[in-house]
Amino acid sequence: MNTSALNTADLSPVADWRDFLALTKPRVMTLVVFTGLCGLLAAPGHLPFAIAFTAILCIAVGAGAAGALNQWYEADVDARMKRTRDRPLPAGRMDRQSALHFGIGLSFFSVLLLGLATNWFAAAILAVSILFYVVVYTMWLKPRTSQNIVIGGAAGAFPPLLGWAAVTGDVTLLPVLLFALIFLWTPPHFWALALFVRSDYAAAGFPMLPVVAGEQVTRRQILLYSVVMSAVAVLPWALGLTGAVYGVTAVVLSAAFTLLAVRVGLSRVVDPAAMRAERALFKFSIAYLFLLFGALVVDRLVLA
Repeated sequence: MNTSALNTADLSPVADWRDFLALTKPRVMTLVVFTGLCGLLAAPGHLPFAIAFTAILCIAVGAGAAGALNQWYEADVDARMKRTRDRPLPAGRMDRQSALHFGIGLSFFSVLLLGLATNWFAAAILAVSILFYVVVYTMWLKPRTSQNIVIGGAAGAFPPLLGWAAVTGDVTLLPVLLFALIFLWTPPHFWALALFVRSDYAAAGFPMLPVVAGEQVTRRQILLYSVVMSAVAVLPWALGLTGAVYGVTAVVLSAAFTLLAVRVGLSRVVDPAAMRAERALFKFSIAYLFLLFGALVVDRLVLA
């Protein structure tokens, strides 16, 4: 009996279903699925329940594929960050080859199924969104420039386009504005987080804005993007593309978002543990998108 082979086998990582689920970044996927669903429900037209469910499933699986490929590529740097070192790859519960195959498999499955179930235009958008997140953001922008979140924000802005395109087969002004809203929301959302986990990004070698340009520059940028984002959030109502339910919600939520951003902009706190304004903005930013997109769906149902 070859004991060395047995010893090698004993040392091989054994991943279970929870590790594969963790690769898909389920918490991030929740927001992706929700905004994609809202895009689908806000679109003119109707899909049978089974087809609509399949479309949302494909968006979720595509997002999971991007998350898995992101973790495959960043396994080494994830091991140097406190908040990511317990992920399946840096923790040693899974080998990188399995993560790569899993991510590629999910990518092809989601794009092919979406094309067959709805239309190939929506499938093409899904394919572009996965490639953008993995290649443009993860491999190119994130390790090279402090503007990684600004440009890379497009990766998370595709779901409303996907939901809309799955129903209509095209893209009009409203879903483009929803794309722009998430695109502009991403920098203040992630920079608020980056301020109080700055040391983690520095240890990993990522040139995040607080690491490269400092905290005060980051705070000013958060405020700037929040103001522009708030203006874009109200545009669908101002242009007559939505009704008052969405419009009033957008005004109220965006005013609250901007006030929190002002608090961050005026803050001079340097201790991450004491950054209450930054944590408050980060938490509210998540609720902001859920509530705003929820109001969009309610608004469309009221108008219908």
